[in-house]
Amino acid sequence: MKTFSQIREFRGRAPKGKQVYDKKIKGIHIMVHKDQGKFVTYVDGDRLDVYRSQKEAEKAGLEFVKQYKG
Repeated sequence: MKTFSQIREFRGRAPKGKQVYDKKIKGIHIMVHKDQGKFVTYVDGDRLDVYRSQKEAEKAGLEFVKQYKG
């Protein structure tokens, strides 16, 4: 039986665009990619949201980790 992570990897949800930010905080990987003029935030490989600026995308990722880890 396949696990959820195997199915997700098979689907190919790899981040698109150029990577502009990469950091690991409290064991959680945060990446920001620039794709078609917008900045997309990924938390542990899962797409969080699309933002207008890189600073806003980084801030949202950090805030998510703070809320998630508590």
